Amino acid sequence: MEKKIQIPNSVNPDIAIERKNASFDPEEMAIWYYGSKENLSMKRIIVKESCEDLDDPLLYEFLSYEDMASLAIKCAIDSIKNIRALQERFNPGGSEIYPARLGDNAINVLTPGGNPFTVHILMFTRALREQGTPEQYEKFGRRADNCEIIGTFAQTELGHGTYLKGLEARADYDRRTEEFVLNTPKLTSYKWWPGGLGQTSNYCIVVAQLYIDNEPKGIQMFVVQIRDEETHMPLPGVHVGEIGKKVGYNGVNHGFLGLRDYRVPRLNMLMRNQQVLADGTYVKSPVSQLSYYPMMFVRCMVARMCAEMLAQVATITTRFSVIRRQSPIDEGDGEPKILEHMTQQMKVIPEIATSIAYSLAAKNLRSLYDETSEAIMRQDFSRLPELHALACILKVSCSYDATYGIERLRQGCGGHGFLTAGNVGTIFSMASAACTYEGENSVLYLQVGKILMKAWADAMAGKQLMPTLMYIKDCSSGAESFKWKGTWQCLVKAIQYACVGSIRVAFASFNSRLKQGHSQSVAVSKTGQELTKAAELHGRAYVAANFHQEVMHGRNKEQRSPQFQRVLENLLELHLLQIFFRHLGDILRFVHISEDDIASLQTRLEEVLKKLRPDAVAITDGFDFEDKVLSSALGCYDGNVYERLFQAALKHPLNKKPVADFYELHLKPFMRENAAKAGANAKL
Repeated sequence: MEKKIQIPNSVNPDIAIERKNASFDPEEMAIWYYGSKENLSMKRIIVKESCEDLDDPLLYEFLSYEDMASLAIKCAIDSIKNIRALQERFNPGGSEIYPARLGDNAINVLTPGGNPFTVHILMFTRALREQGTPEQYEKFGRRADNCEIIGTFAQTELGHGTYLKGLEARADYDRRTEEFVLNTPKLTSYKWWPGGLGQTSNYCIVVAQLYIDNEPKGIQMFVVQIRDEETHMPLPGVHVGEIGKKVGYNGVNHGFLGLRDYRVPRLNMLMRNQQVLADGTYVKSPVSQLSYYPMMFVRCMVARMCAEMLAQVATITTRFSVIRRQSPIDEGDGEPKILEHMTQQMKVIPEIATSIAYSLAAKNLRSLYDETSEAIMRQDFSRLPELHALACILKVSCSYDATYGIERLRQGCGGHGFLTAGNVGTIFSMASAACTYEGENSVLYLQVGKILMKAWADAMAGKQLMPTLMYIKDCSSGAESFKWKGTWQCLVKAIQYACVGSIRVAFASFNSRLKQGHSQSVAVSKTGQELTKAAELHGRAYVAANFHQEVMHGRNKEQRSPQFQRVLENLLELHLLQIFFRHLGDILRFVHISEDDIASLQTRLEEVLKKLRPDAVAITDGFDFEDKVLSSALGCYDGNVYERLFQAALKHPLNKKPVADFYELHLKPFMRENAAKAGANAKL
């Protein structure tokens, strides 16, 4: 008998009572979370109009790989057309909607397999604008901005990723023709991973080692046409294709690229900051880090996106946790909502706080990026080292904590969290991918660790430190004078002291290895554990201090209602306490805290969970994620979880027939064969 599942028009009473009993208005939080009423309003307009005719994303799970790739292109084009139309409606000629909003979660949901235009939007067009000369932008950039050509950013190779100095692709300058000759001389030098490279892009920026008279000049960026603009066929000397199915992002069309004696004009090298003159004279960039500047922007975006993905899954799991009932707490009682269990609260509510902490940190990072970009246009490069350090550590911290947090939340949904219909696994795959793209996290930890050691040396020499590292100087004398008071400032300071103590240990270990005769690079490698620990704690210290600053002294604090301010303070308390206990061993190594003080903090942790528990649904409502954005049967706003799960199950292709084809083909003959053998044996 065929059964159809109807989704009730009413809201599940278990989730309705959560909203009724909340202590604050989620709308106030939504305005705060998105920065202003205007931003929230525009976000809602984009979601409404972009998602109005959106198909059920679950259906895409049953497509072939080729069909998924084709659909991803169609959806990406539709999303660009939608955002362009909104830009023209609200501010013709502006850019605050298109292309600025193309990274919003509403747009991401339009491309459930991933967006093959993401690298074109985030890196290709931006690199042309920021790394090219005005003439180069006129030649390539305007066409790219208008999507007359589609490009990608080809940096990572099959054999080299984060270690950019090891890239093997090379560009040799030919004075006679004023051209660069590009080659990927070995299999390992093939470009590998760029989004959209496989079949989508007809141009790319190739990052290669520049050679003049066979003398290396460092990595440079070259605009390279790889496909014919009319036929889309690969050009002679170009070997390009798709790298294959992945754990996630299977609509992004990641590709490989090989070049053989491929010539491009001299003016195809991006030359805003460095030049190769016609006679082969190389004019060096004023700051070497400018070559890596496109990556810094992407790291800013990774931090924001990971914070948002964690918030999405926290919303899904919170809503599920007030619908699902299981395991009486007191013998004889009925089954409570699983969010009543302390263990479930510890899985769910801290991740809500963490997502908010990282969202605030990512917003500050983006502000620093914008300020630095404006300064660079004035030839002021003073903020670049700080941006590099902060972008590295937040990229690592956000991607690691989002990945681990989402997995904890998935487990908080029990077995249902393993279903594709819950969408937690899809979001997890996107967050976990961020741990290795745009700089593998362990390598970035080491980069930050080296920056911290230099800051320690500068602090000891009485030199000025960059603003985000000033606490190193403040804590450099040790924690002997540190008086434990248990305040929020005290918790932040304890994390900072643990970080500075770890930097001091790493610095001493590094110098000890130098004295043993090791080179600097070998000494860094052997000090990897200490450097990684210091870098991790620096990320924790920055996010904690920034969260405290934003909650207690942030923009428009005086306009917050007392009720909402109380919720923010509870979230701050929870975040600081969970970081304290996560790094208790590191803190106790450098800060004296009594056993009674620790017991008091444990009590506070339990108390703040109790305070936040009634507001958990309202807080996640404040993230303002629409159902189509979450795309989750478990996290729907109305709480009708079981009906949606069953409806999703009925959509599976195997449920289109009462008997699957494999029954007659495989299963029936197998069982009949076994029955025949059993009958024959019985007669013996």
